[in-house]
Amino acid sequence: MDVHGRDLRYFVAIADELSFTRAAERLYVSQPALSKQMKMLAKQIGAELFQWDGRTVRLTAAGEALLPHARGMLDAWQAAETAVADAVAAERHTLMVGMSTSPGRGLLPALRTRLLAQHPAAQLVLRQVTWADPSAGLADGTSDVAFVWLPLPDGDRYRYAVVAREPRLVALPATHPLAARAAESGGAVDFADLLDEPFLALPADAGPLRDYWLALDARGGRPPRIGAVVASAEETHEAVANGQGVVLLATGNAPLIARDEVIVLPVHGIAPCELAVAARRDDDRALVEAYLAGARAVGVGG
Repeated sequence: MDVHGRDLRYFVAIADELSFTRAAERLYVSQPALSKQMKMLAKQIGAELFQWDGRTVRLTAAGEALLPHARGMLDAWQAAETAVADAVAAERHTLMVGMSTSPGRGLLPALRTRLLAQHPAAQLVLRQVTWADPSAGLADGTSDVAFVWLPLPDGDRYRYAVVAREPRLVALPATHPLAARAAESGGAVDFADLLDEPFLALPADAGPLRDYWLALDARGGRPPRIGAVVASAEETHEAVANGQGVVLLATGNAPLIARDEVIVLPVHGIAPCELAVAARRDDDRALVEAYLAGARAVGVGG
């Protein structure tokens, strides 16, 4: 038996009013239409629900039995509609911000302040994504906006605003021979001096970003030696400290690695790196647009 919620609403209204006329007025339907629906409901249930002598209406035993259940079903459906509406509203006002490591640099509070100035009801949810996903959740839709390092794989799918442009450093053990040589030459190393060193690499899934942090464009066609694959800042620190390899990193990320006998040095001969806030190109929702606008305002081009 498939009973419509509309029929239950009609039934409850008549039971409340004990009048087809008043119930029809309350429901904004005609009395003949209301009577027709009740006859159909009675047929579906297999029992008369009301007794009507032309002047008064009262519930039958079947109607009395159905009434509390009908009220409960309508209340449950109202609660379901409310829950769905709340979920839709929350989704509309929630922005998932993906990142592989904390962007630091004062970016999160600055962008949050700008977003809330335009959208006070916005809720920002920060989510950590492994280094195997260079899009920080944009590719599979689990992030709405994300802090990413350029270049992005499938770059045509995204739009972005560069929020930091800074030199790349090299992290190595404090006892590494290059550390002493750098101290003698002003505290920096040439990338050419690193070509024979084992390098720590991002997971293969990182695609062109893996190649970028291995500085393939500055190697003159010489393939890198891979000492280990790392997927987090902690793994990177441990691998460098254990002598498994050296690694390039952004200046702003140096505090994540440079500790406990691991040092960082400037590197000559490679281009600066760029941190960006990105979104999918086809996502033009208001919160996404506002967050990107804030990124443009606080970024290197703002």
